[in-house]
Amino acid sequence: MSQTKPYRVSHLDALEAESIFVMREVMAEFERPVLLFSGGKDSIVMLRLAEKAFAPARIPFPVMHVDTGHNFAEVLEYRDQRVAGLGLNLVVASVQEAIDSGHVRELPDGTRNRIQTPVLLAAVEKYRFDALFGGARRDEEKARAKERMFSFRDEFGQWDPKNQRPELWALYNGRHHPGESIRVFPLSNWTELDVWHYIAKERIPLPSIYYAHDREVVERDGMFYAVNEFIRLRDGETSEVRRVRYRTVGDASQTAAVLSEADTVDKVIDEVAATRITERGATRGDDKVSEAAMEDRKREGYF
Repeated sequence: MSQTKPYRVSHLDALEAESIFVMREVMAEFERPVLLFSGGKDSIVMLRLAEKAFAPARIPFPVMHVDTGHNFAEVLEYRDQRVAGLGLNLVVASVQEAIDSGHVRELPDGTRNRIQTPVLLAAVEKYRFDALFGGARRDEEKARAKERMFSFRDEFGQWDPKNQRPELWALYNGRHHPGESIRVFPLSNWTELDVWHYIAKERIPLPSIYYAHDREVVERDGMFYAVNEFIRLRDGETSEVRRVRYRTVGDASQTAAVLSEADTVDKVIDEVAATRITERGATRGDDKVSEAAMEDRKREGYF
């Protein structure tokens, strides 16, 4: 009599199952969820998980992009194609419109990462969203490592790391009063390497800037920023064309590329497996303002 082989679940399958469970739990507990979708790799993976969570039905909530106006063209093109292909409702919360209306004031340095927070909070209030899916992961940054899967935000959209709820045995408490909301992070337990392995497994297409390509860049503080309409050369600076790719995609005025020859998914996986610096630490100028830059923004309402 042959013995039955033990049933084993792979690491990626376990992560996928956890994330899908969280998404379904949100649909059971909340009235007006929304998924933050920028066209970046983490939100792309979240969108694939949402497809699987509710198939064969359509994804039952809209997606929202907090648009700083400082975007990579390749990412916006991908965002629009993906949304159209899935027949989703895209809500765009525009920082430029908020500046034009006087809701926020542009910073002297021209960057917009910080001023997108009040735009996000205004959109949450306008559309009465009570649960917001975000692609943050605990391995990215120390403030995000403090997050729960369900992250409670008060009526002002603010985050208090000392006032979060326990999540024993994967039990998630979504209780909230009108005006309050929950930020939900289905990828909390994923790493950058897990994300890339999943992209390979699911054969998920990505914007081209995630792979090695030639681009005109300028080096500042050890990071390579693309020279474009948002980043101009300063006195004494020179640009050069280098072979680079983007590990993360954010505000084009504050997101740097890394030198790379990884032009395929497998090469990117090998590269990420060998690195010892997180993607935000290596590429995000907005996180270098201070040691607590991310936590300060999260307390104000940022993701």
